[in-house]
Amino acid sequence: MELFHIFSVILVISAIFAYINYKYFKLPGAIGLLLAGLLLSLLVQVLGEISPAFEVLVEGRLREIDFSEILLEFMLSFLLFAGALHTDLEKLAQSKWPVLIFATIGVLISTFITGTAFYYLLQLVNYPVEYIYCLLFGALISPTDPIAVLGILKQAKIPKQLEVSITGESLFNDGVGVVVFISIFEIAQIGVSNIEGSFVAELFLKEVGGGIGLGLLIGYIAFYFMRRIDHYQTEVIISLAVVTGGYSIAQYFHFSGPLAMVAAGILIGNQGTRLAMSKTTADYLTKFWEMVDEVLNAVLFVLIGLELMLIPFHREYFLIGIITTIIVLLVRYVALAIPTYSFMLHRAFAPNTLLIMTWGGLRGGISIALALSLKPEMHREFIVAITYAVVLLSLTIQGLTIEKLIRRLEGKVQV
Repeated sequence: MELFHIFSVILVISAIFAYINYKYFKLPGAIGLLLAGLLLSLLVQVLGEISPAFEVLVEGRLREIDFSEILLEFMLSFLLFAGALHTDLEKLAQSKWPVLIFATIGVLISTFITGTAFYYLLQLVNYPVEYIYCLLFGALISPTDPIAVLGILKQAKIPKQLEVSITGESLFNDGVGVVVFISIFEIAQIGVSNIEGSFVAELFLKEVGGGIGLGLLIGYIAFYFMRRIDHYQTEVIISLAVVTGGYSIAQYFHFSGPLAMVAAGILIGNQGTRLAMSKTTADYLTKFWEMVDEVLNAVLFVLIGLELMLIPFHREYFLIGIITTIIVLLVRYVALAIPTYSFMLHRAFAPNTLLIMTWGGLRGGISIALALSLKPEMHREFIVAITYAVVLLSLTIQGLTIEKLIRRLEGKVQV
């Protein structure tokens, strides 16, 4: 029951701050709740100066929450399915090649350039970390966070096709990024000399191919049964079974659970709502998953803010975090530009597309969760702190200015 009480407190805090933000500040929901969580963290630390026992109590309760496990093993499946459910397949198909290339080649380019730049940065500041662990950082920070992107782009007035491209890429590069992270993690554990080239290729193919294949299979099974009834309560339950059952099956067979949820969500959200449901059922299903998305997003971003209390920060981390954020942004642009011009994708792009995609590529809770999954000997404390700094700067600075950037470029970007 202890975990239930902790979750209840976080949900109450989320509700209070969501109300205050909507009523007075009008910030994007994700950013408003993140800032609220940060403010609460700082308040607890200030009160801790008066009553150290109170701060110890709060930190103790937060440590009972395994952020990495809760996000990667539970929340992520629901959030990705909800996001994919609202993705327009026809518009996504128009951007299929950019989305596919950015989510694969782009992530790999970003992982290795970011990891290499991070390695040399740490050499310069006299904080050396082994190259393989720098690559791990590159892998966990390269994929943009679909949860953050979807939450913030909802309120930004952005051309629809560009919005689909950014959200579609985020949904898929998240799954690919997790697979890249797992591959490098295995190499770091076993040792480069003990890894065969075919091992990484097989792991990648199994995770990515198996994840997408499983998602399409369970999505089609759900579609098959939904088409034979017209009862929105049952169909909502079927969609829940797809998420919980599908994610569990993916983990059991070591397939990519995130990619399975994206594939299943897109199939049910497009073919399912058009061919297997009445308008009433489709409306109920869509609104149900919108609410799931909103509630879990609220909890997630308050949790990210509260986690500040558990992140060890030293003075030198701030400077490294700021420089790393700039590196991550520059590499994001390079990782988009290289495949764009190599495959001549720019011919179909509106002006400033790469600039908007770079600035709109937010990092979020997934990066923090992956960093927290590292083992202590992998410089976990340091990498978690730098990851947290990059995520905070990304969500606040990029998240708060993306709409202004789009307005400034208005007229140069075609709808």
